[in-house]
Amino acid sequence: MTQTTLPVPPSVQQRAAVPQTTTTAGPAGTTRLRRLWRGRAEDSPLVRPALLGLLLATAVLYLWGLGASGWANSFYSAAVQAGSESWKALFFGSSDASSSITVDKTPMSLWPMSLSVRLFGLSSWSMLVPQALMGVGSVGLLYATVRRTTHNAWAGLLAGAVLAITPVAVLMFRFNNPDALLTLFLIGSVYATIRAIESPERAVRWLVLGGSLVGFAFLTKMLQAFLVLPPLALVYLVAAKPSFGKRLVHLLAAFGSTIVAAGWWIAIVELWPASSRPYIGGSQNNSILELTLGYNGFGRLNGNETGSVGGGGNAGGGNWGETGLLRLFSSEIGGQIAWLLPAALALLVLGVLLQRRAGRTDRQLTGLVVWGGWLLVTGLTFSLMAGIFHAYYTIALAPAIAALIGIGASILWEHRGSVVAGLGAAFVLAMTSVMSFVLLGRSADFLPWLRWAVLVIGLVSAFLIVLARLLPRRAVLAVAAGTLIAMLAGPAAYAVETASTPHTGSLPTAGPSTGSGGFGGGGPGGGPGGGRGRMGTPPTQGQAPGGAVQGTAGGTTGGTTSQGSTGGLLSGSESTDSINALLTQDASSYTWVAATIGSNTASGYQLATEEPVMAIGGFNGSDPSPTLAQFKRYVADGQIHYFIASGGGGGMNASGSTSTAISTWVGETFNATTVDGVTVYDLSGGVQ
Repeated sequence: MTQTTLPVPPSVQQRAAVPQTTTTAGPAGTTRLRRLWRGRAEDSPLVRPALLGLLLATAVLYLWGLGASGWANSFYSAAVQAGSESWKALFFGSSDASSSITVDKTPMSLWPMSLSVRLFGLSSWSMLVPQALMGVGSVGLLYATVRRTTHNAWAGLLAGAVLAITPVAVLMFRFNNPDALLTLFLIGSVYATIRAIESPERAVRWLVLGGSLVGFAFLTKMLQAFLVLPPLALVYLVAAKPSFGKRLVHLLAAFGSTIVAAGWWIAIVELWPASSRPYIGGSQNNSILELTLGYNGFGRLNGNETGSVGGGGNAGGGNWGETGLLRLFSSEIGGQIAWLLPAALALLVLGVLLQRRAGRTDRQLTGLVVWGGWLLVTGLTFSLMAGIFHAYYTIALAPAIAALIGIGASILWEHRGSVVAGLGAAFVLAMTSVMSFVLLGRSADFLPWLRWAVLVIGLVSAFLIVLARLLPRRAVLAVAAGTLIAMLAGPAAYAVETASTPHTGSLPTAGPSTGSGGFGGGGPGGGPGGGRGRMGTPPTQGQAPGGAVQGTAGGTTGGTTSQGSTGGLLSGSESTDSINALLTQDASSYTWVAATIGSNTASGYQLATEEPVMAIGGFNGSDPSPTLAQFKRYVADGQIHYFIASGGGGGMNASGSTSTAISTWVGETFNATTVDGVTVYDLSGGVQ
């Protein structure tokens, strides 16, 4: 008789290939924890619902009450509105639909928001929801990256949760600055690099994808994106399986893809006739290369930034705060990012120590190298840069910190029988508890009991970790819960506070007030709260964007104001029904319904009327665009209807600047009228 062999279902083959974890009780009470913390997602039926729960919770945190922030950063909101009206403005990232000047960044972060506004109309939600979804995507992508690195789904979930509740991440994924898309692209570049190391036969295509994502990140926030290139190149050179020569060739292909992905837009802008494109905001010579290498490039490192409001920096940080290795722990920045920063650094060291014999291709060592390199390169750059620096920049550290927490926890668990691992875990937990105690103490009125609870629970749990092998099962579970509380309660509380508070203006900060503000480090401007709902005014939630803006900066009261405001350097202007009616009257007959000094002053009027308003001088009012001769020609040709006198948007300009010359000429040439407290000049009648 012929024996028939039945095929084995793939699912059975898969399970058979996975080493099974024994259920025999080991050291007291660790069986359940061991069963939960197993290597592959298919080992535990809890992983998939846990991942779904994490992503849903992240979506709720990032989307709940999102419209309360109104226009958020009206500087970018105006460019989003312009891009939704004009494809040319969309491509260049122009501040207005008539493309007089661009924002002072490359424009890719504006494109998803502008396309959303094109589809759903201009509102806070249509602009900010894409940002929130980028946050959810970043959490999911980080989970996938860490899981592949550790072969441990729970490590990936821990990393994703840490990123989700990092206060500065909550802030930026609910805001319209470029940092949300930058973060998503950079996490994607690490994922692609890890896949290239895993799959030598597909290494080139994965590296090309990773390099392209870095290039797209450059088109989002320029040279900051390149801070990840050294760790990406290093980890592939160290951990990939092909010969060293092939690894170099592969990296050249990846670098080429970065240049192509970043350079195509730069090349088009450089080759496009300057007369038919907008002025490059932030540059002094109408050059995207100058903007890339100067104001947004090396000037950020050495403080030599022509056109900067702060006047540049120096070895001590100038107007952008004190530089040094402790900068990220300062009162202005610590609450944004520092909660788990010491823990991440400690776990990096412990992980390398415990995995040192695993070999250069060990995946967990690979993760430590790439994320540790990301953290060290970016962290040191932020700590020592003398140019413009703001607290919200630190979102770029959040993925690396979160990944190192996940990978480090996985390594400590694998070496749980080691004295080094046990003492290291206790040290990390105790240090983190003290860090949270210090950071929570800087906001004395914010949940004052929480700092003491975190400290006590953390220190007790750290002590019990050392004795874990002697504890019964329930006690071990309690210690695990205490560890999570001590590690995550502080940043989680700040995250909820951040999500429940409207944020507007150019310098938002996460969490409750610490009594410190300014330009990300105690510089000029700012105040208590560091930008929490006071720099600029959003529309009331549910109010039509084209309607009048409410009167109290950062407020959410309904109705319209009887007095307008020209805003300032860091806050958008506030319009009224009367001003809106004036600007929209016969608007189709003009290229710009108004002109004013500074992008933020222009932004509020443009968002209220959805008509182009020329921002003379760009963000700071210091860019030489347009020149006085150009402005006179625009007026003579009947392209500008009104000039709105600025109360602060151009206040940072040196005497004799282009914007000052234009303001002086208008004041001497045309008659002024006052509309709801705002001085307006009618330019349509020609020179008086």
